[in-house]
Amino acid sequence: MDRKAYDTDVTDAEWIILSPLFPKPRRTGRPRKWSLREILNGIFYVIRGGNAWRLMPHDLPPWPTVYYYHRVWRLWGLWERVHTLLRERVRISAGRDSTPSAAIIDSQSVRTTEAGGPRGYDGGKKINGRKRHILVDTLGLVMGVVVHRADIQDRAGAVLVFNKVRNDFPRMKHVWADAGYTGKLGMELKKNLGWTLEIVKHPWSGNIGTWAPVDQPPPPIDVPEGFVVLKRRWVVERTFSWFGKARRMSRDYEASAETTENLIYEVMIRLMVRRLARV
Repeated sequence: MDRKAYDTDVTDAEWIILSPLFPKPRRTGRPRKWSLREILNGIFYVIRGGNAWRLMPHDLPPWPTVYYYHRVWRLWGLWERVHTLLRERVRISAGRDSTPSAAIIDSQSVRTTEAGGPRGYDGGKKINGRKRHILVDTLGLVMGVVVHRADIQDRAGAVLVFNKVRNDFPRMKHVWADAGYTGKLGMELKKNLGWTLEIVKHPWSGNIGTWAPVDQPPPPIDVPEGFVVLKRRWVVERTFSWFGKARRMSRDYEASAETTENLIYEVMIRLMVRRLARV
């Protein structure tokens, strides 16, 4: 690499981890002009910086080349496979089993742009766009993601996520969620997958200050006021904050929901390989 490095560039230690996971150059045909490491540098630059593909710096590979690999690897399912392998390695390095037995589910509504594609209006968040529905393990690592219209309720969106990962985690037993997932979802989850669902509520739920009857008694003295760290739910909120560090994720700029799902895998790949390189 003959240029000055960007903060988003893959380091030597990180490339040692990533290089075996991506396709090797062909032995026949025209030699590849740009290395896969530089291709990845271009992809990670766009995701972290939030700029358009056509506005990539001139000292990185040409944007059509970088975008081609970004897209074709999505169509091959390569990003998801790399993400799965790295997640298992991160879990093992943390002293955990390679596959989780418990998870947390939640969604994040984000605005879309004029790029088009599926969208809807989330009346609760007052957002016209899409929801990023994710299932994470207790370390905050993404187990599954489905991006759908924001007008789809969390309970219905959760079914899409659970169906997507139902055969991927043989040790799974328990899921934590917020009050938006109450109802028949827990019974259906237990019946179809054998997993239990636990709703984690705020300590003041049902007391004055929420939607409660006027004649309900005041909350007990030991109920905390203001911000409260909720059991397990803080883990998935931290994962959403990781997404926020990538400016490309500040809104949903993609015409395809599948592309947005793939961006989440790419964001997590960058995060996980950085962790593994420090071990």
